[in-house]
Amino acid sequence: MNAMTETVRALSYAEAIREAMDIALAADERVVLMGEDIGVYGGAFQVTGDLIDKYGPDRVMDTPISELGGAGVAVGAAMTGLRPIFEFQFSDFATLAMEQIVNQAAKIRFMLGGAVSVPVVMRFPAGSGTGAAAQHSQSLEAWLAHVPGLKVVQPATPADAKGLLLAALADPDPVMIFEHKILYKAKGPVPEGYYETPIGTAALRRAGRDVTLVATSIMVGKALEAAEVLAGEGIEAEVIDLRTIRPMDRETVLASVRKTGRLIAVYEGVKTLGVGAEISAMVAESDAFDYLDAPIVRLGGAESPIPYNPELEKAVVPQVPDILSAARDLTQGRR
Repeated sequence: MNAMTETVRALSYAEAIREAMDIALAADERVVLMGEDIGVYGGAFQVTGDLIDKYGPDRVMDTPISELGGAGVAVGAAMTGLRPIFEFQFSDFATLAMEQIVNQAAKIRFMLGGAVSVPVVMRFPAGSGTGAAAQHSQSLEAWLAHVPGLKVVQPATPADAKGLLLAALADPDPVMIFEHKILYKAKGPVPEGYYETPIGTAALRRAGRDVTLVATSIMVGKALEAAEVLAGEGIEAEVIDLRTIRPMDRETVLASVRKTGRLIAVYEGVKTLGVGAEISAMVAESDAFDYLDAPIVRLGGAESPIPYNPELEKAVVPQVPDILSAARDLTQGRR
């Protein structure tokens, strides 16, 4: 992080995002907020809050119920020199705007030889745990991370939710921010004032010697919880918060694997072709592969839409017991 003040308070993840937007709106007239119900209503998850009262409807703009149209306006606004932040009500609705995200935002700078950039930020409330069922609970970050030209981040803490948003606004390229809905109420220390969390840099959340847990988003907290239990059993797990999945912090992950000799990738998105597949390939194609003492393990979502039933909903995404079981098996030679 840079340009950080020393005052730190406890804020919720949602409050930290709102503070970042407030700072950006106050400092730069080019910054505008766009999205469905983000104005008077304050956003589907109340993240934008009362910013419309402070900055008015010309800078906090409710868009029609058309994700494709709203995203297109945001992309066009970015091309003209504005710094738009476009909020999707649910990350699932990105599927309705893929033309603008994938074919326009990601490619325009390349196709025009760098003459025009697209500094748009898109926010996606993502993930399961709210009982919102199959069409409102997906984790689609790997879809967008597959596209050259896009940067994709997944803040796991309130401090990073603020710092990554401010860094995204300063970036000349499109940045996609996936915010887990369950984290919105989670509280943590957040520095006051302006600072940036560097895009493309992972965070070492816990040092260990026996197994590396590379986690994303809400799974970072689950990995840390599992690491506490494992420590009581004499297994020291190292926990890495990936924070950015495109570009991925290769060196931090590889250095940890060289140290521990074991790797578990923990992520909520569907296991097949997910973030964990890229992490695994990155290790397998590097010298860190020679340091492995056991096969790489991917703990991802099941091959299933997210169920409505709360117990089934928990069953289709990794939980702390799943991480514990995988770590025990890996360190005790059962894999």
